[in-house]
Amino acid sequence: MKVIVVGTSHAGYEAVQTILKDAPDTEIHLYERGTTASFLSCGIQSFLEDISPSLDSLHYANEESYKKQGVNIHMNSDVVAVDPAKKTITVKTEQGEKTESYDKLFLSPGAVPVEIPVPGLDAEGVYYMRGRDWAGKIKERMNTAKKAVVVGGGYIGIEVAEAFTKHGIDTTIIDFQPTILPTYLDKEFTDILIKNCEEHGMKFHGGEGVKEIVADNGKVSKVVTDKGEYECDTVVMAVGVKPNTAWLKDTLAMNEKGFVEVNEYLESSEKDIYVAGDATFIPFAPDHGKRPIALASNARRQAVIAAKNLLHGNKMEMVEVSGTSGLALFDYHFACTGVKDVDAKTIGKEVDSKYYEEQILPDFIQNPETVHMKIHFEKDSHRIVGAQLMSKEPSVIMSINAISVAISAGWTLEQLALADFFFQPEYDRPWNFLNVLAQQAIGEEFTFGSDKEIF
Repeated sequence: MKVIVVGTSHAGYEAVQTILKDAPDTEIHLYERGTTASFLSCGIQSFLEDISPSLDSLHYANEESYKKQGVNIHMNSDVVAVDPAKKTITVKTEQGEKTESYDKLFLSPGAVPVEIPVPGLDAEGVYYMRGRDWAGKIKERMNTAKKAVVVGGGYIGIEVAEAFTKHGIDTTIIDFQPTILPTYLDKEFTDILIKNCEEHGMKFHGGEGVKEIVADNGKVSKVVTDKGEYECDTVVMAVGVKPNTAWLKDTLAMNEKGFVEVNEYLESSEKDIYVAGDATFIPFAPDHGKRPIALASNARRQAVIAAKNLLHGNKMEMVEVSGTSGLALFDYHFACTGVKDVDAKTIGKEVDSKYYEEQILPDFIQNPETVHMKIHFEKDSHRIVGAQLMSKEPSVIMSINAISVAISAGWTLEQLALADFFFQPEYDRPWNFLNVLAQQAIGEEFTFGSDKEIF
């Protein structure tokens, strides 16, 4: 069997590895439009902050390692068209265009940065936080930048803004949303984060729309919004991404925003063509619906399932996920899963929530940290549909995985309130903070005695 895999990032990498394990005799052809393979964009911040030694270290694999595995890898090869009837792809290289046949086709088209329609995007000093090439350019710019504006307060925007601030660059984030990370954290958390950012010298201006990037002699000089002007010598655009699927719009079924339609087996509208990654919708556990959740972890899951199905027939369905993710910003570490305030009305049930702060360790442990917690649940059934955690103690956010599992298992607050978590004073208290969060959400009839020592 000849399998063509298009794209070498998270989904493409995982698809190749799965095929190699499950069917090592498969003829695999892997196509990459760029000069390097399997770049890990999630690691860019670590590179900007000198935690990772080089861009070369941010790769799952490279051209040589793929060849050693017996993979026919084609670099600088842009797949520009697919003919499902003939089972061929069209590949564009420096030598021109050619067609290649396949038995099965795996596509991970990924996403491209959104470009807002404002003047000045072509000025010197405007950058995008996406991919290896841009990462290298931004890192080089950090050596000379004095004052920067980051447009966009999502995960990508705050990562580059934090790196700039730590490097001594006067940095301001601008977003049309009133707060940072609006799709990840609720206001109880973002108010704390914004204050902490200001303490570290990073500024945030929310509720503002960028109108123009002004250039002086071709170089960025300021950003103009509907509420003010911000002098700068560097601008990083991080306003989100969109599916990189325009080249497939006449080939595969997709919605109006360019997300490719796939069935439960990750097969597209055309037989023997499987699609995974940022350009697809994913089953969402809180409401059993589907939505786009652009995370590397999801792309890897999809790729395993799609690869097994293209090899062995459609036998494995894509699992439901809750969009579990985590990050750090200056002094705080935070994580979320499932429903937040911003989408609580979209799941077809009346949703309630509870925010609570809890000391993590017993009083006799010196300087115990606090965990900030919030849980979302169906008001009538108490079924858990989402949660957020934040603390200065980094290990705390790993507990979000327990909530993710609870959502998938259909747990209620009552089950979480009495769930079996271990206790040792150097790690937690007799009632784990997740127990306490559920107990507080249920109310007084389920709130147990305090762990506070009484003298």
